[in-house]
Amino acid sequence: MEVIGVKFDKSPKVYYFAAEDGVDYPVGAKVITETSRGTELAKIVMGRTCVDESKVVQPLKPIVRFATDEDLRKAEENLSKRRAALIQVREKVEASGLKMKVIDVEFTLDGLKLIVFFTADARVDFRELVRDLASMFRLRIELRQVGARDECRMKGGVAPCGRACCCSDYISDFAHVTIKMAKNQNLSLNPGKISGLCGRLMCCLGYENDYYAQVNKKMPKLGSTVKLSDGREGVAVSVNQLKETVRVKFENGENVEFDDVSADKIQKKGAPAAAEEPDAEKIDDELKELLD
Repeated sequence: MEVIGVKFDKSPKVYYFAAEDGVDYPVGAKVITETSRGTELAKIVMGRTCVDESKVVQPLKPIVRFATDEDLRKAEENLSKRRAALIQVREKVEASGLKMKVIDVEFTLDGLKLIVFFTADARVDFRELVRDLASMFRLRIELRQVGARDECRMKGGVAPCGRACCCSDYISDFAHVTIKMAKNQNLSLNPGKISGLCGRLMCCLGYENDYYAQVNKKMPKLGSTVKLSDGREGVAVSVNQLKETVRVKFENGENVEFDDVSADKIQKKGAPAAAEEPDAEKIDDELKELLD
């Protein structure tokens, strides 16, 4: 199936639209599209391309037309009104006493609708707020509740690694990230070390998880007795997953030696010394909050 790929403001995800026969769609051109949110301005980032139909959400909508100078003027006008509208909406929400946090507002290109994005810990009855906002702006009002990760994507920011947050920079869909991925990589389970700006587990934990999961199958448990291909026996005290080596402690009377050996040279992997199982109820509350 032949499609055209476009991107919308503040979203790195590429959306597919139908390609009209005989029309050239140059990359970088601005176009007008119809979405569930209304009329929107988008930028072509992928020209005519054939993709598998399984990757396309049907029915595939066509691109309405190329953006005109008037469309671009309206988009700039809406952008200039955005900040003032955001302040007004936040003031109205504060006056209403509703427990919600307004993240951003957005005008549709035709200027007939104002979309308000917010986060909240619980269900919010905002019917009265919608009426007040409609009276204030004299527009159709739509309130959309988003999650913490969506908030981070919309606002953007610099991640702990020093680069732009992956969610706002290039990833199109949020990956399923778990505490087990951090454990696989021998990372500290300190919430401050493995959480992103959104307060959830960092998306990048999933990037190399498959590699660590495979390497860990070769590694012995820490504290277990191992036998090497040269006949020596010792205790595994640490592992280096990137080098695929194991630090083994050898005891010979009063002498203690350590040696880093390749995981491939370990022929026997014994069971580690018995350890008390941690009480699940004592898991740090902050760590629990990282799980979506």
